[in-house]
Amino acid sequence: MSTQVEKADILFKLHQQGSTLLLPNAWDVASAKVFEAAGFPAVATTSAGVAFANGYPDGQKISRDEMVGLIKRIAAALTVPLTADIEGGYGPTPDDVAATVKGVVDAGAAGINLEDNNGEPSALFGVEAQENRIKAARDASGKALVINARTDVFLHQVGPEASRLEETIFRAKAYLSAGADSIFVPGVVDKATIETLVMEIPAPINIMAGPGAPSAPELFALGVRRVSVGVAAMMATMGLAREIAHELRDSGTYEHIAKHPFSYGEASLLFTPKAK
Repeated sequence: MSTQVEKADILFKLHQQGSTLLLPNAWDVASAKVFEAAGFPAVATTSAGVAFANGYPDGQKISRDEMVGLIKRIAAALTVPLTADIEGGYGPTPDDVAATVKGVVDAGAAGINLEDNNGEPSALFGVEAQENRIKAARDASGKALVINARTDVFLHQVGPEASRLEETIFRAKAYLSAGADSIFVPGVVDKATIETLVMEIPAPINIMAGPGAPSAPELFALGVRRVSVGVAAMMATMGLAREIAHELRDSGTYEHIAKHPFSYGEASLLFTPKAK
């Protein structure tokens, strides 16, 4: 547990004033190891990517036990902190969230994303209900996890457009009071909106970036502390696999493979235990 708390402390400090955190999102041990080898100080998981890689649709269709087991495999393979996307906590109640968080702590993750989407299209948990779920996560984890509270007001276009910014800020402040360490607002790429979120929310802000969004340096210049890419890297990898498949099927050639080399030796080295 001391190592667990130490990793959570490292992750927490990466969010603080003077630091910026660019997080790649892994979907299995191999992708996590590639990201770690590239020099990132921490790695995140993508719940959608983990689900897809294991044969499930997104949206808490994978079981708690299977997700926690996969988080454990990824965390054990890394030396840097891992923050895990646990969707809505795999159940609606605070007790459900607590059970999931205890499993994640035991699995070795140093942080979580916990969202307020209740699983229904464009529907969120009530603010008080989500506060209680965050409190349960904090009580179950103590200092062993960084809690990144996600609100999906913008992502799922909840409520009138004119009120979404105000609702996001209101929810963010409530979630922080309940014990969250940072706030994740996916679905926002507009610079003016991001600047307002940074000014009005007294905590580190996480923005999900990708094609069409400002670059990570631009987001950090706006005051964002944490930038992640969600399922985008996994989907790009699936896109590459599709191109390879079509080329093999249509012409029997290997140009797409040749353009993205990763040697057998490099791969083997990633998984070879280092001598102590």
